[in-house]
Amino acid sequence: MTQRLTPRQRVQAFFRRQPADRVPVNYICNSGIDRRLKAHFGLSGTDNEGLLRALGVDFRGVGPNYTGPALHAPAAGVDVDPLWGFRSHWVENESGGYQEICEWPLQDATASELGAWPLASPDDFDYAEVAAQCGRCNEFAVFTGNAGTCDIINFSGRLRTMEQVLVDLISDDEGFGNFVDRYIDLQVERIRRTLAAANGRIDFLWIGEDLGTQIGPMISLPLFRSAIRPRMQKFVDVAKAFRIPVMIHSCGSSSWAFDDFIEMGIQAVDTLQPEAAAMAPSYLKERFGGRLSFHGMISTAGPLAYGSADEVAANVRETLALMMPGGGYALAPTHQIQDNSPTENVLAMYHAAEKYGGYL
Repeated sequence: MTQRLTPRQRVQAFFRRQPADRVPVNYICNSGIDRRLKAHFGLSGTDNEGLLRALGVDFRGVGPNYTGPALHAPAAGVDVDPLWGFRSHWVENESGGYQEICEWPLQDATASELGAWPLASPDDFDYAEVAAQCGRCNEFAVFTGNAGTCDIINFSGRLRTMEQVLVDLISDDEGFGNFVDRYIDLQVERIRRTLAAANGRIDFLWIGEDLGTQIGPMISLPLFRSAIRPRMQKFVDVAKAFRIPVMIHSCGSSSWAFDDFIEMGIQAVDTLQPEAAAMAPSYLKERFGGRLSFHGMISTAGPLAYGSADEVAANVRETLALMMPGGGYALAPTHQIQDNSPTENVLAMYHAAEKYGGYL
């Protein structure tokens, strides 16, 4: 019989693809459902740790805050991100809203304009705070990075349009490539300094690159190998130098790249939208279960949003029954839980994980 483990030990077993006392559990959310869950538990709007504990979450994220100057000036009628220069505005929907990109300042930029676009320096982040952040995580599994770390297509698309970024990648545009390399090198060095500052307390690196649509790949495998993989490998190599595993986020139909992920030294994949092509849980478990760990798979476009609490519990139970054998599964939403998910459904998801997710 497996003994009771700490959250950190539980997640370490997940990366080794070994059964633990129970499956690890994670939580990623939009702001509206986050507020509703905190209200349900009687927590303040800022009590993030209280909510994570109430849901039984095993993961905690850390990273340095930016302390440098604002690199991009405000503009009338639009919200400008002072660090990256994204231009957006708030768009309401039936259940909440999103900060949507509305202008693309680099859409028609020349190579020289791309080269002059201000990007942060790795010197402008407070690495001294990382150790203190880790110290507050106690027995939990600690990661740095997130689904947007390393993400070339989405990051560049917010400045240049998605269409132009895909053209840039296909045409191997030199100016765009130099711009991307500046961005990647900044992130890699920031990750390296973060891991050094943590002094061994960070358990894994989380990176991402959206590679799929709902019906198939977003780009070809040869293009991934020529334009994305070498840059992504830099992050994996930094993690290897610090002897920690890597988990990669990729939306949509992305299993076509999983063999490459394995070759690169990536240990776990995140998101795992079950409704996307070639992403059925049974297929992923059979095809990759002995070589990759899986994080996600509870669809934010399925019963969690549109079903009853009982249907959510049944979906979680079925997923656990399929993915738990042999270890290597962490229960999490396929994306951030959306504001259209009823509070009772989200609670049912975590209650079912506690009820059915044990190996003991």
